[in-house]
Amino acid sequence: MEYNTSRDHLIISEYGRNVQKLVRYALTIEDREKRTSFAKVIIQIMGQMNPSARDSGDFRHKLWDHLHIISDFQLDVDTSYPVPSKESLAVKPDKLEYRDNNIDYKMYGTNIEKIIEAAIKYDEGDEKDALVHTITNHMKKSYLNWNRESVDDTLIFEHLKVLSDDKLKLKDGLTLNTTSEILARNKKKKEFKPSNKKQHSGYKKRKR
Repeated sequence: MEYNTSRDHLIISEYGRNVQKLVRYALTIEDREKRTSFAKVIIQIMGQMNPSARDSGDFRHKLWDHLHIISDFQLDVDTSYPVPSKESLAVKPDKLEYRDNNIDYKMYGTNIEKIIEAAIKYDEGDEKDALVHTITNHMKKSYLNWNRESVDDTLIFEHLKVLSDDKLKLKDGLTLNTTSEILARNKKKKEFKPSNKKQHSGYKKRKR
């Protein structure tokens, strides 16, 4: 019995070991024209094994690249696509740079700061008052997600003052949602689970 541990390393697993054996055989074909024809047959087999990727514009290019990789870049055949190099595979992508937003209060995130910046530009009036009310309620909800015990509204107002550079203030007479109300809503969202029961429209159980 032959075990996988005793077999050659599978270079690209999605094509299986038989394709890898075909590529190894192609390397032994001395005639270049016959070797190229055999390589094209392998490409057809590889394409049939991965039909979902045929919609991709570079589908065949990708197959030829994979063929060269499986052959360890030793397969010399005629192809319309440039042969990749080992070095190109070893190149690591550029490091993704993350913006340093210097968030003052991480529990609120960066989006709330952008919303506050937009709210500052609003003209004074009911629309701006409603927006500031919504912002402070959201801040309180976010704070309670971070600290589930409790929070004093004056702390939220102080944070709003800092984040808005003292340019936003909750209108007198407006109050925030209570802590118990916010926590109750959060609890309901967690407890809610959609029903898995199947509904059969138009089906009625016959009485016997």
